[in-house]
Amino acid sequence: MVLTVEETILTELNKREQSSTPSDRPSDRLITVVIPAYNEAGAIANVMRRIQELPLHLELIVIDDGSSDGTGEIARSMGARVLRHPTNRGNGAAIRTGIRAATGSILVFIDADGQHDPKDILCLVTEMGSYDMVVGARRGNSGVWYRNIANWIYNQFASYVAGFHIDDLTSGFRAIRTSLAKSMCYLLPNTFSSSTTMTLAVARGGYGIKYIPIEVNKRMDKSKISLLRDGFRFFVIMARTTMLFSPVKVLGPLGLLVALTGFVYAIYRLVIGRNWTIPITISLTVGTLILVLALICEQIATLRLQNME
Repeated sequence: MVLTVEETILTELNKREQSSTPSDRPSDRLITVVIPAYNEAGAIANVMRRIQELPLHLELIVIDDGSSDGTGEIARSMGARVLRHPTNRGNGAAIRTGIRAATGSILVFIDADGQHDPKDILCLVTEMGSYDMVVGARRGNSGVWYRNIANWIYNQFASYVAGFHIDDLTSGFRAIRTSLAKSMCYLLPNTFSSSTTMTLAVARGGYGIKYIPIEVNKRMDKSKISLLRDGFRFFVIMARTTMLFSPVKVLGPLGLLVALTGFVYAIYRLVIGRNWTIPITISLTVGTLILVLALICEQIATLRLQNME
């Protein structure tokens, strides 16, 4: 007999439940599903209906981020706990509100636009017994060439900072231990880059991360992310996040480059019989100061990571 994907997931879930203590079983633990939503009246009902069909003990929280189309009212009518922002604060702000309100032991974040298949929540929570965060890594490409290139650059840079390969840095579909999410909540920005900050914080903190391949559906409406505005903002936040968790990965190479430039130029001057110059002194001094600053910042970042649960 050939099993469907959902039946295969449920079979694996049951096997893990039988081999675990009651408190570790996914179906016995309260799982908080947080849905950030901004003007998603056309899609949120279907998303919520499919989530409610899952064989899990769920707490469903919808963050109505200043919607003007009745998104919050639809979610409330379907039994969700709705927390409303009076104005549109951004996806990251909605995520932070959801984290603070969550009472389950596991937090799951899923978009309200219908891109993600709610059945994949089973895949995420099934792996949460062995990992601290499980992320749905989108297969293939987004269909937009510049977004594919941007995602590849983000993933490569994040892998360098984190010290291991990151499959999908910006995926918003993920499960994480609630206590861990609450400990880093204050670090998350208000924009779409909260997923980036969360991933790097968990990675640099030494916690276990697993990526699970998922398929994504086409959006029902136009994406709310602007290439120019949000792309520039994202790079700024990437730099900020890197300085928060691994400053030596940025300042270290920069300091070495500045100092090495002065050193090579000094050797060249000595070989041709010329005198030491002020630019050489400046280059060596500035490079050394940057390296010292990198070490100090790295120690501060280490102390910050120690405060995470």
